[in-house]
Amino acid sequence: MLRRSLCAAVLAMAWSAAANAYRPFDGTDAGVAETGSFELELEPVGYTRQGDKKWLTAPAVVANWGVEPDSEIVLEGAVNLPRDEPENYRAQLNDTKLSYKHVFVNGGLQGGTGVSVAGECGMFLPTIHGSDDPGGTCAAIASQKFAAATVHLNALLGHTRDRRWDHFLGVIVEGPEAMPVRPVAEVYADHDDVGSRTRSLLLGAIWKKSENLSFDCAVRRARTDGERVTELRLGLTWSFERGE
Repeated sequence: MLRRSLCAAVLAMAWSAAANAYRPFDGTDAGVAETGSFELELEPVGYTRQGDKKWLTAPAVVANWGVEPDSEIVLEGAVNLPRDEPENYRAQLNDTKLSYKHVFVNGGLQGGTGVSVAGECGMFLPTIHGSDDPGGTCAAIASQKFAAATVHLNALLGHTRDRRWDHFLGVIVEGPEAMPVRPVAEVYADHDDVGSRTRSLLLGAIWKKSENLSFDCAVRRARTDGERVTELRLGLTWSFERGE
């Protein structure tokens, strides 16, 4: 019952303001929410341009719920607003997915030493004004903390809604956690089995305002099948214990 209520609350939030990731990235880290805690990643508004197509994201939501030690449930979705064809304007609820993430090796991200290793698998959920075909993803994630930076490696295999096998390999680099505003970057390559390819670079910053609240901003430049992509991301991550 609680799990169904959480799903409904997140989707309702998306509509009232009318997103497998760790803000502001496309990849993620080898960490999970603590048992009984809830993390909300919210992008109130974002802008993307690919070739002649333009759209706003308002908002994208990722909810992480720590359900047991070293494990969390992740629910995500995004409301996309096409801007290039006003006469065909329709808000769309896309990128909907329910995932389960587990940390297999506790390391630096869990307060210890060495590499943290996690896995995350998810299935796509129905959309609104989008495709409802099934699909899903599974990812292996490794994170290592160094004195000067933290590095996250993501390797993902997915089966898309249009029945293609998708391969994703990405690296995230973050500045030291001691910095109040730390620089961040992500590079990734993505391709499917029919030849579609994406190469992406993201540069941004994360401001940790308090232990439970962080703000982020980033610009992503990419090339997808010969088309240039420009994206602006602005968002926040808020965490709290159940009952707070």
